[in-house]
Amino acid sequence: MSTVPINIEALRAQVRAIGYVRGTPDEVALWRENMDESRANLAIEDIILSADEDAMFALMLDEGLPPALMSSVILTLYGENATAPDQAAAP
Repeated sequence: MSTVPINIEALRAQVRAIGYVRGTPDEVALWRENMDESRANLAIEDIILSADEDAMFALMLDEGLPPALMSSVILTLYGENATAPDQAAAP
């Protein structure tokens, strides 16, 4: 799925530099369950995450990054011209 190698430690530093409210342990547990369900759905569609992608999502959950911020962080991996779909129409 990924076409760009992911530098996990650089990503960790980037996530830690973001000003965000960390998820509580209960929230992170729920996000992990949701992530597992999403992966199962991807597997049904024959879309398997790479080891880098697995590590990336694990890192974000370990850091308590809310899922609403994950897409923005992921897009930074693909360059400055990448735009989150929910922000594409923003003025």
